[in-house]
Amino acid sequence: MSGPRFPVGAPVRIRRAWPPGHVRAPWYLRGRSGAICHIIGEFGNPEEMAYGRYDGPKLMLYRVRFRQVDVWPDYAGPPQDTLQVEVYENWLEAAGEEAA
Repeated sequence: MSGPRFPVGAPVRIRRAWPPGHVRAPWYLRGRSGAICHIIGEFGNPEEMAYGRYDGPKLMLYRVRFRQVDVWPDYAGPPQDTLQVEVYENWLEAAGEEAA
């Protein structure tokens, strides 16, 4: 990998996809938008490593911040409350891209 695709602060969305198997993107965040708050580094693809069959390139892992009110439509807490989740680059798209 040549470096992170998304810089800190970039608006991103979790892809809306439902592949079978061991996936590493929380279902409740698929299709939701947030922002990159930390670039963690490169790691093997955990979705393939779970089956003991990965020898491909490493994937960038990011920490993404979501506003709670954007994740849970009926969220009654303060509007500044956030949720942070670590998500691999293969699950992310620029917030302006068409959902996959």
